[in-house]
Formats: sequence, C-alpha cells, structure tokens
Amino acid sequence: MFVLNQELQEKFISLVKNELNTFKKLLSPDYPACSEGEVDDDQKEGVLKVTLHILRNMNQTDLANTLESKLAPACQRKLKSKLTDKYQILNEGISGHVKSALLNEIYTELYITEGGGGDVNQEHEVKKIEAASRKKTTQERPIKCNDIFKPLPEQKRPIRTVLTKGVAGIGKTVSVQKFILDWSEGKVNQDVLFIFPLPFRELNLMKEKKLSLVNLLQSFFPETQDLKPRHYKSYKIMFIFDGLDECRLPLDFQNNENLVNIEEQTSVDVLLTNLIKGNLLPSALLWITSRPAAANQIPPECVDQVTEVRGFSDPQKQEYFSKRISDKDLANKVFTHIRSSRSLYIMCHIPVFCWITATVLERMLSEAESGEIPKTLTQMFTHFLIFQIKHKSQKYSGNSDTDPQQTRTSILALGKLAFQQLEKGNLIFYEEDLRESGIDCREVSVYSGVCTQIFREEHELHLGKVFSFVHLSVQEFLAALYAFLNRKIPKEQSTEQQTSKLFKFFSKSTKTDFLSSAIDRALQSESGHLDLFLRFLLGLSLESNQTLLGVLLTPTERISHSNEETVQYIKMKIEENSSPEKSINLFHCLNELNDHSLVQEVQKYLSGGGERHLQQARLSPAQWSALAFVLVNSEEELEEFNLSKYHPSEECLLRLLPVVKISRRAVLASCNLGVKTCENLESVLNLENSSLKELDLSNNDLQDSGVELLSAGLKSSHCKLHILRLALCNIGRKTCENLESVLNLENSSLKELDLSNNDLQDSGVELLSAGLKSSQCKLQILRLASCNLGVKTCENLESVLNLENSSLKELDLSNNDLQDSGVELLSAGLKSLQCKLQILRLASCNLGVKMCENLESVLNLENSSLKELDLSNNDLQDSGVELLSAGLKSSQCKLQILRSVFVIFHLKLLGMSALNH
Repeated sequence: MFVLNQELQEKFISLVKNELNTFKKLLSPDYPACSEGEVDDDQKEGVLKVTLHILRNMNQTDLANTLESKLAPACQRKLKSKLTDKYQILNEGISGHVKSALLNEIYTELYITEGGGGDVNQEHEVKKIEAASRKKTTQERPIKCNDIFKPLPEQKRPIRTVLTKGVAGIGKTVSVQKFILDWSEGKVNQDVLFIFPLPFRELNLMKEKKLSLVNLLQSFFPETQDLKPRHYKSYKIMFIFDGLDECRLPLDFQNNENLVNIEEQTSVDVLLTNLIKGNLLPSALLWITSRPAAANQIPPECVDQVTEVRGFSDPQKQEYFSKRISDKDLANKVFTHIRSSRSLYIMCHIPVFCWITATVLERMLSEAESGEIPKTLTQMFTHFLIFQIKHKSQKYSGNSDTDPQQTRTSILALGKLAFQQLEKGNLIFYEEDLRESGIDCREVSVYSGVCTQIFREEHELHLGKVFSFVHLSVQEFLAALYAFLNRKIPKEQSTEQQTSKLFKFFSKSTKTDFLSSAIDRALQSESGHLDLFLRFLLGLSLESNQTLLGVLLTPTERISHSNEETVQYIKMKIEENSSPEKSINLFHCLNELNDHSLVQEVQKYLSGGGERHLQQARLSPAQWSALAFVLVNSEEELEEFNLSKYHPSEECLLRLLPVVKISRRAVLASCNLGVKTCENLESVLNLENSSLKELDLSNNDLQDSGVELLSAGLKSSHCKLHILRLALCNIGRKTCENLESVLNLENSSLKELDLSNNDLQDSGVELLSAGLKSSQCKLQILRLASCNLGVKTCENLESVLNLENSSLKELDLSNNDLQDSGVELLSAGLKSLQCKLQILRLASCNLGVKMCENLESVLNLENSSLKELDLSNNDLQDSGVELLSAGLKSSQCKLQILRSVFVIFHLKLLGMSALNH
C-alpha cells in the first residue's frame, strides 16, 4: 500500500493529469509492443504499475483508467475494434438476419441476483421459470451485469471467478455480449486491459488439438500476436467462458495434470481446468456461464461468486415489448394480451420467448393478420412455426413458392433431430449429431433456409460448424410435432424403438392410448424433462392446432374426434398422483386441451365463501391439487400459508406443498402431522427457488426421526429458513444432535428456534450448545421452556453467552428446574463483556433469594444488555426483591420490562412504579 499525505496526493494527481504525454514518451510510443526500446520493458511496466497502483489506492479510478487507456498497446485497440464490430449487433434467435438490431438500442437490463452454490436441482427449466416468476424480487439483491466482479459489502476478499447460472434462453449470452461491448467501447471496466471471450461451443472443436494457452489465444485472437508471454501475467486480463452446458470436454479437475507454464503445450481440457483452478494466470479474472443443470461441473472451491440470471422482471417485460415494437399502440396491445394469459406471461421471463411472442403477436394483432389470438404455449409455437415457414430469410425469398413436400421433409428432419437429442439433453449439435438423425450436412442450408429463425448454423467458426435451435422450448415443440406425426409407425419399421426410451409410447392402436402412454412416460421422469414436451404433444392433438399446421399434416394424420377420454385420464392421474409437482404440470396439460373444469370447481368454493367454505367442503384429492394450482398461479403474493384454514392433515399438506414453496411463512401447527411431513418439507427446504423463511410445526407428532429428515433440508445450501418452531413435537436428545450440526454450518440462516415442551434434558442441550458455540451460528432467539432441564443446562449456556461470536439475544428457560445454583452459573455468562442477551425468561424455575443476588450484580454492570426479565412464579420473597431492587436502582441498569406480579407489587412499595411491566 502506497500512502501519501493530502498535499502529495494533490501534486501527484496534478502531475498525472498534466503530464500524460510525458508518461507516453517515457514508456515509448509503441508501449508495450514487443520490439526492444531504449527503456527496459520491465522498467516500463514497473513505472505504469506503480503509478496505477497509487491512483487506485487514492480512489482516482477514472484517472487511472484514462492513463491506462492512453498507454494501452496497439493490439488492445485492434481487439476492442474487432469485439465492437462483432458484439454490437443483437441477433434475436437468428444468425445474420436482416432485422438484427443494434444491441445498445434494444437491450433491456436483465434481472441478475446473487445465487446459491451447492447441489443443483435437476428439475425442468420451465419449472424454474415458473418458480422464479412467483418470487418476490424485493427479497433478493440485484446485481448489475457490469458489476459482477465487484465484491458485495460482506465479502472481504477480491473476486477472481464468477459462475453465472440461468436457464436456456434467459439472457446469459446477451449479458456477456453487453458486458464485452461496454468494455470495448470504453464505457466500463477499463482497468481490465484484455477480455478474451472463449465460448465452449467453439472450444469443443479444438478438443483433439495440443497447444499452449498462448497458442490458443493467438488462434482465436490473431490481433494479439505481438503480446509476449510475460504480458499475460503483468496485465489485468479476463476470460469469458460462455455456455458451460454446451461443453463436450471432460473437464477432469481431479485427474488432469497441474500446469503453470502458459507456453507448455497440452490439451484444451487441461488448459481450461488449470485456468479455472488458478494454476495458470492466477491473477486473471474468469467469468463462466451455464445452465443450472451443468453448473456443478465446476468445483465449488474454484468459484468466488455465484450469480443467477432471472431474465425479465415484470416491468422489464413491458420495457422489452416497447423497445421491440416501434408502434406504441401495438406494443401495448401485445403486452395486454400477454398479461391475460398466465402461462404466456410466466414464460416471458425468458427473453427468447419474448422475442417469439413479439414475432407472432406483432403480426396477428396488426391489421395485416387475422385469426384466433394464441392463448396457450402450443398455439403460440404453432403460429411461430407457420410464420417462419411463410417468412423465409431474405436469402431464400427469391423463390416465393415453397414446395410443401420439401417443407414437410425439412420440418420432419429437424423434428427427428430435436426428438433424438431431447433425451440426451443436448441444445447444441455438431455435424455428427445431424448425421445420426439422417440430415445430410451438405444440404443443411435447406433446413436452415426453410426455418432460419428456428434452426441455425453458425458460420463464424473457423474450425467447424455448430447447429442449434433458438431455444430448448422450440426443440421440445418440434420433438412433440415429430412424435405426433409418427405415432402410427409400426414397431418393425421404427429403428428408434431400440435406441430411445421416448419411443416406448409409440405404435399404440388408438390416439387415446398413444397420449395416455405419453402421459405415463412423462410422469415417470423424475427430473420432469418431458413435462413441456407433453404439454405440446397434447396441445397438438387439438383439431384447431392441426388446422393451423395445414400443409404439414396428411389427412390420415389429423385427429377429428374428442379429447374427452384423454382429459378424463389426466384427471384420474391427478387424483392418483402423490407428486404435487407432477399434478401442477398435469393442470397445465389440461389448459393446453382447453379444459378448466377442475379449476372452475375450486374457484366456486373460493368465491362462494373463501377459506371457511373450503374448511367445510369435502374436497377430493384432485380438487385439493386444483386449489394448489390456483394459488400457485395467482398473481397475488402469498405471505402466509396456514394449513388449518384448509384441512389439517398430511394428505392435504402433500397436495398443497407447491403453495408452501411460494409462501414466506408456513403455519402447520396442530395439524395432525408426522414423520412423513418432515420428508416432504425436507424437499421444500432443499429447493433453490423456495421462498420459505418461517416454519411452524408445533404440536405435531414429528418425533426425532422426523426432525432428522427435516435437518437434511436445513443443511442445504439453498435453505433460507430464519424461524423454526418445533414446540410440543415429541422430540428429545437425538433432535438436539441433528440441530447442532445445522447450527454449525456456514450457510445456516436459522435465527429463531423454539424447542419448548419437549423432553430434551440436560444432555440434549449440551449437544445443542456445541452448535451454539460455533462461529457459524447465527441464532438470536432460543426457546427451551418446559424441556426437563436443570443446573447442567445453565453451565452449558453460560459458556455460550461468554463467547465473542455468540449472537443470542433472547433465551427462554421457563418451567425448568434450574434452581438458584443454575442461575448463579448462568449469571457468570450474563456478566461477560461478550454477552448480547436482551431478553431472559426464567418463569417457574424453582428460584429463590440467592438468584436475586446474582441478577442484582448483572443489572449493576455497565455492559449488561438485559432489557426484559421474566421471573414469574418463583419464591423470591421480600428479601430477594430487596436485593433485586438494588440492581434496578443502578444507573447502569437498562431493564425496561420486568415480569412477576409479586415483584411488581413490592417494587411499587419501594417507589419504583415507573418500571415498565
């Protein structure tokens, strides 16, 4: 650290401002080009580094950036120019489309938050979007894209590696693009001299090559040929690895050899793992983006900051459409229609879906188009497909007549690719993937030409070609269309029968059997990766959507009879199904089939008499699930879920579990719950997108085995629970052991714990105290009333209060046999300079005169923080009160509330009636 007094600082700043040209001359005009000058290169860099270091320590950031930019090497300017040209255009789902816009004109700031690390939940990404749409953004801390490397207030060390998660199409790549563009245009982060964007989809094409890190960078960025190896170590540089989920390298962090020499040749996989681990260029900044399911490929110890792109918040959705559609009246019409459909509005958290929606509705709501405005996902994607067939890219518009058979062949080929890759979870394809699906790579332009905005070919890669659908949901729609068109293929003609589990429901005798088998197959998927596929498949069975598809369907492929059997089958599955999340998706499936009967039944109960009417009603399991669907998809924020208002039972709770996930407070007290409940709640606490902050399970027969299950959720890095109430739950010593391990975790967020009216005994509190002593423990309120405790408990709690890191502010030990000797031990902790306790309850603790003597000495201390004291139902006697009053008279005493009828009466006689009570 360079320290200058105020006068020297001002002189130094003035020198730098006035003598920038002197610096340039000293460092030579082509600094830091690789040709040797009169001044030694190390001396040049030393002068610049010392100057910049002093300026930054004096918080002269703008001046430091100005100096650095003026002295930047010529190759940096070339790189910035190249990146500006490349990233200033935003291709919304289209590669090289004529309507591409300037990024700075259409860019809408995305909602990015600090994200949790730990285990990655493998649920379907649309579920994550639906969950994110229900979260209160005010609960989270937003982070601006350009600030992701700035440490948060509580972070004490600099950030080297940032991992940014987000579902497909949520805007990770656009965020990267905007970050690079702002840097290359000199707007932000000018302390970084070089940014090297290295998308994983391009790195995949080099997986067989052997080269050094310097070779790798020079092959991607020829502009940097003049940089010498030592420059990579002395400059502040940043690597951006976009699309970890697209990576086809092994990323073998455990077995790859360690590498520190940036000129040593090895595989790209070894280069990447050593860069991420910090063996290569430990001072370089790294930004990695990924879909959530792939994020765990990076060891947690290699990541300093995890962020999450949440897409568009509600105000940002409207902002996007106002920018995307120049006609303001039309933009308002589009947004109003989207607001009228909850499923469409939720999906608009995804920027790519906003673009798809704008593409469809801009035409349909203008005078040029007519027809039914899409209200379901299937309708929206069907219109999108038809529009792309009609409106081919300008490259192919010379031929206005599209061959229907060629169009059908192309769509079926893309559908087969989408279908086969869906099971593998691939969003990015290479030439070998296309060949596996029967697509001739030499004629791929036919496919991308028919549907430029659906299937795209990347032409910028100099090592090979990469293909993709614009979004996973587009891939799922085409996969569903392919499955629908091939549902009658005989088994003996289907080669996919042996290669894909998805084909197990093919070759059914009737349409109903086919769709029923698809429903069963989706329900069997634990991750829910077929949920959206199923919604599309069922939507395509509607005659109205088949009419829209027109030329793609032959007469034998169309279905004209009713879907009533399928609707009834779905309702039966809702009735039978014990998984609340699966039931929610089945209701979305009913929406795609235009059936809202179950939801309407429940809404009648809600409108007829509200919760009280529901308490009296005998709802079926399917109706309880319908209620969950209604509450989950309501636009109203749910602050509290109280099970007793509905039906106090485990069966009802299981059906309404999705509602618990979106509530801040869940009141489940006295609801006849048991061990099974804890197993289900564990999954709620373990969810990354759970909103639950307060959980009351009091007066239920949970037992130690139930709390053991619950503790697994409490230990999750995703758990955000602040308040847990387990009073009167038939728990004992084993529960204290499990909760001790929870309190001892760094990520534990528990601040209040109520274990009253349980047989914990002294041995249980001794175990619990070990967690309370942990430096990680954040507990502020602990209630242990009526827990069969004695003197030994006071000894353990004394050592807790005496700790510097103890955060305990409220302690309830009422109705325990503590005796005077116990409180004497406790008082030693209360006298500690470290003690922060403000509220102490000792009602009915078999206390007497001696206890008052100890508490008098506590109240008389300058450092005592006690503000409330409950001594009700103890045999204090006059002599005890007299001792206590001496402490109350002390000028150091901060007590505001004293609870005890006997004590208050005597204190009034002593003239201390001003005391609050």
